[in-house]
Amino acid sequence: MPVAQETVAVFILAENRLLREALTRILNKKSDIRVVGASAFVPEIAQQIAQLAPDVLLSDSAAAALSELHLITEIRTAVPGLKVVMIGMEADKAIFLRLVREGIVGYVLKDASAIEVAAAVRSVANGEAVCPPVLCLALLEEVAQQKPQPARFIVRHGLGLTRREQQLVQMISDGLTNKEIAGQLNLSEQTVKNHIHRILRKLGASDRFTAVELCRLPGAVA
Repeated sequence: MPVAQETVAVFILAENRLLREALTRILNKKSDIRVVGASAFVPEIAQQIAQLAPDVLLSDSAAAALSELHLITEIRTAVPGLKVVMIGMEADKAIFLRLVREGIVGYVLKDASAIEVAAAVRSVANGEAVCPPVLCLALLEEVAQQKPQPARFIVRHGLGLTRREQQLVQMISDGLTNKEIAGQLNLSEQTVKNHIHRILRKLGASDRFTAVELCRLPGAVA
């Protein structure tokens, strides 16, 4: 007995009427895709889409550009779980990355074929992401340039450490050497060493790394 095929509900958001009608005809010809609505941008568009509760929003970048209020974010908030595919006018990296930050998971260019658009709709509905290779490269480069945030470290209270000693423990936890600490605090390296010796003595620690662990507030590392 054949398994029933699930239908992907799609809403089309495009400024150009001919584009909306063409996309509607193309997608409604697919047995597994159903267009539940189509519209140009209007102020209440998020509410309109929410009422129809589609699985996928297929939008052109012109419609998104008409709103300075993060239209995609607003629509995704109104329709939890909505997958957004954007049809871009060109391979503009800045626009693409901004839209990715707003939550799109699919991006196809204006010269994409009907088969490619339908495939993109199916892919995002199945939990996959879609974008042209040149823009995927831009996304990877963007991620590679982002510096990881240092782990959050909070010194436990009640250990008898002065404010300066607590500051040094924090800097040691960040991986700084005595020379680097001295440079940042405008102290001599010998002064830093003296502070660390006092910290070790107060904590009963054998080395600086043990001191850090003894000072770490449980659950304070993000």
